[in-house]
Amino acid sequence: MKTMNKRKYDYLIVGSGLFGATFAYRARQAGKKCLVIDKRPQLGGNVYCENIEGINVHKYGAHIFHTSNKEVWDFVNSIVDFNRYTNCPVANYKGKLYNLPFNMNTFYQMWGVTTPAEAQEKIGRQVKEAVDDINKQHAAKGESPVTPSPSGEGWVGASNLEEQALLLVGRDIYEKLIKDYTEKQWGRKCADLPAFIIKRLPVRMVFDNNYFNDKYQGIPIGGYNKLIDGLLKGVDTLTETDFFAPITEKTIKGFAQFGIDLSNFSSKTIQDAWKETANDLVFTGQLDQYFAYRLGKLDWRTVSFKTRVEETSNYQGNAVVNYTSHNEPYTRVIEHKHFEMFGAEVERCPKTVISREYSTEWQEGMEPYYPVNDDRNNNLAQQYRDLAAQEEQVIFGGRLAEYKYYDMAPIIEKVLTLCV
Repeated sequence: MKTMNKRKYDYLIVGSGLFGATFAYRARQAGKKCLVIDKRPQLGGNVYCENIEGINVHKYGAHIFHTSNKEVWDFVNSIVDFNRYTNCPVANYKGKLYNLPFNMNTFYQMWGVTTPAEAQEKIGRQVKEAVDDINKQHAAKGESPVTPSPSGEGWVGASNLEEQALLLVGRDIYEKLIKDYTEKQWGRKCADLPAFIIKRLPVRMVFDNNYFNDKYQGIPIGGYNKLIDGLLKGVDTLTETDFFAPITEKTIKGFAQFGIDLSNFSSKTIQDAWKETANDLVFTGQLDQYFAYRLGKLDWRTVSFKTRVEETSNYQGNAVVNYTSHNEPYTRVIEHKHFEMFGAEVERCPKTVISREYSTEWQEGMEPYYPVNDDRNNNLAQQYRDLAAQEEQVIFGGRLAEYKYYDMAPIIEKVLTLCV
């Protein structure tokens, strides 16, 4: 007969996204025992893929892995091979298409220019007009004029995001490719958003549609579930297990299969009982929720998706198309098959799956995606981080637990540097 609680874990890991799964992998490699719990019915956090019509659908939004760190690239490829996908998004503004990021293809589509000198002259003239207009407005309001940055990149003194963007790329690019898209993303007018949201806008004077400058990029062959499955191979896991929810009979049975007796904690939470299960805790959930919102709630932006099957082999010819006018309520359309199918493969799969992405303010019960980096939230987050630093035997990691936006590669890089 099994003796309960004899098999205590080294780590209880809350959350099975990239931070939690990579930490579990490294801990197991170091000979440590881990139990990973997740409140969702599946593992993988936001990189989880759902197979629909033979297509790996990025259920929680498009995820494209990119890095210039060879150690990180070699690490993920030691778990699963990555394909050759290169992110080359397209912008649709009122039915006209533009390549992204801003490069010579974009400028040709915008103005018909064919040389870098012509493009630079066009942008330079519009930036000068913006400087003159903004400084007139500032003078009328008794504000300081905008001036070139001492570093030589960008401008100092922009009052809001609209001014910042106009100073960086001029009116045409701002009006067609930035303004409405940004307002849909943030739910606010660009003139009401802080300038620091756009610190710089990369402008390439070459014909290059590769969105990222990183040396390596791609998608796991077979989807991100392959990466998560490889990271969690041999690790004990429990899904539909909420760290903050009252412990139920189902929870007790789930832990019992691993030799952990939580029957004395009925009606309490796993947060109350975690030291019965492990020596240390790795927490990847919401930072403010861990502390029961005692200092107040942090704000988030979130996204929702409307996903459907289309009775065609190729709906838009590209994985990512941004819709940059207010004519469409969604910010972009993702056609998932293009992340993993190339050339004739696209036509051999007779159907396709698209997701329309909508940005909105986060409310209780929604999935939090992006921190809101204004003064209130930055100050509040730092207060919570100070509390977190005082917690013994707890590691806080990842986007939610640090209230910090991360791409995937930096999350893995961070875990690779931790002492496990």
